[in-house]
Amino acid sequence: MAREVGDYPVVRRGDDFDPRDIRYIFAWKPKPDAFDGLTNLKAILSLGAGVDALLKHPNLPGDVPIVRFVDDDLSQKMSDYVAAHVTMHHRRYSRFHADQQARRWTQYYPPAASTSTVGIMGMGVLGQDAARRLLPLGFTLRSWSRTPKSIPGVEGFTGADEFDAFLSGTDILVNLLPLTPGTEGILNADTFAKLRRTLDGGPVIINAARGGHQREADIVAALTDGTLGAASLDVFEVEPLPVDSPLWGIENCYITPHIAAISNEETGVIYFANVLKDHEAGKPLINVVDRARGY
Repeated sequence: MAREVGDYPVVRRGDDFDPRDIRYIFAWKPKPDAFDGLTNLKAILSLGAGVDALLKHPNLPGDVPIVRFVDDDLSQKMSDYVAAHVTMHHRRYSRFHADQQARRWTQYYPPAASTSTVGIMGMGVLGQDAARRLLPLGFTLRSWSRTPKSIPGVEGFTGADEFDAFLSGTDILVNLLPLTPGTEGILNADTFAKLRRTLDGGPVIINAARGGHQREADIVAALTDGTLGAASLDVFEVEPLPVDSPLWGIENCYITPHIAAISNEETGVIYFANVLKDHEAGKPLINVVDRARGY
């Protein structure tokens, strides 16, 4: 970081410095004393795309802008994850895997991608990128977000009043929402029951956002009773996922250990160095978090 910002002084926790001299802080799940004495902060630079953990900090300065990390590399990784799992479920991997385990030769032919409707919850940077990468694969796409988003080739739904209509036409539900009080626990039994049931085997959920979005007891029940045909989960209510979680043993639940996307150190350094230098030169901060919305 010091190389990228030139003469601008950079210190680490543990170095000898006056907290009053700190104007910018890089933070990701900061410790309780992270902001102690930092009375002259100009901005808090979040090292992750999500800021829910940061916003919950008991001593977070109330008047300092927070800058989110937005990066093409992170978006690409997330879209890779989404595209892989959407395609896997559309092609009925669960069915063929079960046949393989049973040594059973059953020639079911999956239909074209256009027959499956993928609904993406969250149309921020990650959601829009995932939609753009799914479109050329031929899937029918729809989105749901807090505010209207116009994405070519994507049917948009907005707000609580249109949530049920969004779900009713969705076969594969992808969650890329920010975690806020309004989205906590949104992946629950009521949501699952409203999904369309035209996909062979039943509707599917894919959660690569936050564990707080899902109610895992509801997911277990839905996968067991057939309400859901399958689930891909990269995040969990408790991480690491406890060894006694029933999710581990469900064959049509695909678990990954929070690896869908991670901030790249090299591109992050370049991004935040440019943010800092531009701000010092009098330019406005970019990708500032709206604290009222939570993202």
